[in-house]
Amino acid sequence: MKGYIEIDREFCKGCQMCIAFCPKNAISTSDKLNANGYQVVSFNGNGECTGCAVCALVCPEAAIEVYRD
Repeated sequence: MKGYIEIDREFCKGCQMCIAFCPKNAISTSDKLNANGYQVVSFNGNGECTGCAVCALVCPEAAIEVYRD
């Protein structure tokens, strides 16, 4: 089963918890800033995401939505 995530940049505070816990390394830091000046993370779409939702569970800001195909 394949999956993908969407990250709400305005809720993301760049804590990188999702990066640390992603078992497939499908999330990385971005060079973009949100309106509050936080360096946000981005989904790299490498095709490895399984939609396990670990990233969404550890996100303290609830900034990640997980979808499964």
